[in-house]
Amino acid sequence: MGPKQIKSLLQSIADGSCSVDEGMESLRELPFADLGYAKFDTHRSLRRGFPETILAQGKSIPHLEGIVRKATETGNNVIITRTSDEQRKALSGSFPDLDLRHYPPSSIVVIAQEEPVQRGRGKIAVVSAGTSDIPVAKEAIETARWMGNEVLEVFDVGVAGLQRVLAHVELLRSCEVVVVVAGMDGALPSVLAGLLNTPIIAVPTSVGYGTNFGGIAPLLSMLNACASGVTVVNIDNGFGAAISASLINRRGDSGTHG
Repeated sequence: MGPKQIKSLLQSIADGSCSVDEGMESLRELPFADLGYAKFDTHRSLRRGFPETILAQGKSIPHLEGIVRKATETGNNVIITRTSDEQRKALSGSFPDLDLRHYPPSSIVVIAQEEPVQRGRGKIAVVSAGTSDIPVAKEAIETARWMGNEVLEVFDVGVAGLQRVLAHVELLRSCEVVVVVAGMDGALPSVLAGLLNTPIIAVPTSVGYGTNFGGIAPLLSMLNACASGVTVVNIDNGFGAAISASLINRRGDSGTHG
């Protein structure tokens, strides 16, 4: 149950159209619903301003379907990360009446129950160093959009050709937060942190040759950035970067008003 549903329930109790006992029954599964194999957090949107996100990776299809079924009962939009082709096909077949939106080349899926409400005070930019980094960047873009932000996309502006990123500096200066997604040597966040006065959230990717070590090389480069103001998330974690950017970009309220 999300903030809107809670408000509606309280209003119904206040105007007498719903009894206190009926209201108590509606709240029975707060703060979480125990599915046996999962304890779905039904209270998160009240505490954090956004509902629990489902990580599909490693979950069986029956478990994933059960969690999705419970998540949609809250009335909130549902974000599912790291889905496989098999999982997406199964969800489409099991929930034909739901609006499932997949955003390739990422693996993110959103079950849309209502269009997102703009809650950011400014814009978030998501910048990818290379075209091969776009799948991770796209995960960040769609997460940020469904969290209620206006998002700008800037792709393929890595440090191998500095003129490419310099052409976008003025645009990036208009943003409240800049998420920078880079593999290989991971140098782009440090470059942008030296040019912009906005928070930089760096996302290392597993894109690169042997000594990239599956993203460890750019991760270490970003952690050792000589420019100040660079915050680093885990390898390939576009979702985590988008959540952090959304929290930074929120208007000056608690974010729980729905």
